[in-house]
Amino acid sequence: MGETYESAGVSIEAGEEAVERIKADVRSTFRPEVIGDIGGFGGLFRFQPEGYREPVLVSSTDGVGTKALVAQAAGRFTTIGVDLVAMCVDDLVCVGAEPLFFLDYIAVGSLDPEHIKQLVAGVAEGCRQAGCALIGGEMAEHPGSMEPGEFDLVGFSVGVVDRSKMLTGEKVADGDVLIALPSPGLRSNGYSLARRLMFDVAGKTVNDKAWDDHAAPTVGEELLAPSVIYSPAVHKLLAAVDVHSIAHITGGGLPGNLNRSLGKHHDAVVDPNSWEWPRIFTELQRIGDVSTDEMRKVFNLGVGMVAVVPASAEHKALDVLRTAGHRARTIGKVVKGTGVVQFSD
Repeated sequence: MGETYESAGVSIEAGEEAVERIKADVRSTFRPEVIGDIGGFGGLFRFQPEGYREPVLVSSTDGVGTKALVAQAAGRFTTIGVDLVAMCVDDLVCVGAEPLFFLDYIAVGSLDPEHIKQLVAGVAEGCRQAGCALIGGEMAEHPGSMEPGEFDLVGFSVGVVDRSKMLTGEKVADGDVLIALPSPGLRSNGYSLARRLMFDVAGKTVNDKAWDDHAAPTVGEELLAPSVIYSPAVHKLLAAVDVHSIAHITGGGLPGNLNRSLGKHHDAVVDPNSWEWPRIFTELQRIGDVSTDEMRKVFNLGVGMVAVVPASAEHKALDVLRTAGHRARTIGKVVKGTGVVQFSD
């Protein structure tokens, strides 16, 4: 018998089975604008411009980084798709855009239909939370370049905003306040350092307690906690107050992300005593004797998103975000400067 695709490590049948297993999850995300069904050569979305004077499409792409390695080690794949959606749609909202649709790309060493189903179930859950449709994707089997069990997960999202309502940072003014939306964990950022500290320095496994407390989560549970998706709450905020700018706090922490929303003539002065770091961050700092400056440059330290609003809108902004389910708090203010983030300690 001659050589086959399967003898080279690629199973067409497993791919077809995986598609069948994910159909229900994908369809559960469809909005009325979705045309067609899963399995076509392209995802179809009928954009309806009603309600927009000058609609601008906004796109974003991202991955989950080395958080995928933690999921692989723990054998838990049902939540990491939520992280993928969060990384993309929460970038869109920084421009003021509403997420419309999403596509994913999954590369694996060996295609296991149940593994794919769990990954896509997480993506679908993230899309439902964000209110966007999962209209397409790709599964790629890469024998030889990836080992069985290895995978990578990448996403692409498209949203829309009226040009007159785009957030550009131009409205940021001296005296504006910084409203933080809390993040209970790492989201999908800083995992290369977090993995080194937990696994290499501390010698822990995914099944060990993350810290010395009988009630503590395991390392796997803590590091795989799904990212909060902020987009729906931020859109409620945009409808209620005059938001001047928004920053998604991802890799680079507050210094490397909040500065991107300030413009060149203002600084953010952050009060580090205005919130408490989630326990995972103090534990990582202790394990590696990591400096506070380094922690601030790598991790979000419990702040997932920052909205910049006029001081006159501070209380209303807090009320809107808290009503939307987030324990929002004021963490600082804007002053004249050169576009950097300062800490007042």
